[in-house]
Amino acid sequence: MPHLIGDRIVLREYQLSDLTYMRQWVNDSEITNTLSDIFLYPHSNHETESYLNMMLEGSSSSKGFVIADKDSKEYMGQIDLHKIDWKNRSAVMGIVIGRKELHGKGYGAEAIRLLQDFVFLSLNLHRLELEVYEYNDKAHHCYLKCGFIEEGRLRKKLYKNGRYWDIICMSLLRSEYEQFYEKDRG
Repeated sequence: MPHLIGDRIVLREYQLSDLTYMRQWVNDSEITNTLSDIFLYPHSNHETESYLNMMLEGSSSSKGFVIADKDSKEYMGQIDLHKIDWKNRSAVMGIVIGRKELHGKGYGAEAIRLLQDFVFLSLNLHRLELEVYEYNDKAHHCYLKCGFIEEGRLRKKLYKNGRYWDIICMSLLRSEYEQFYEKDRG
């Protein structure tokens, strides 16, 4: 995949040197608490390496990018497309900013905008979707800011931190993307 260049970041290919950065967050509960249950148990170095190797080799059904600093190309996080459905022209997005000191600075929103451009203008997909946990207010707000629309909730489907939570289903259709960002091109 090509590099996607933003104002402060670049979405680039995975590299072997990313392993060190990935290992810094995969077992950090402050970060993984908002991610899927694949992070329920500690991840070994081998598991992280295996994932990275799948992305490097292109053998994963998921495709994606590392979110990196535009100048240094240093790893900041990753944004991936899962369950790409070419017949129905849809994909599921997953994102993580793996360095806590970078949270809340707009890097995620910038990465999402670049990915949306890629998904709708290069891949010609019709729908981009995601799920966010009810307690992850910052991510939910970011997704709304990026044009995603709440479609519904899987009520009390997730058990975390001693209680049940809703999983919020959100999506963005190509027509909504075009309308949402029309004012930016204006």
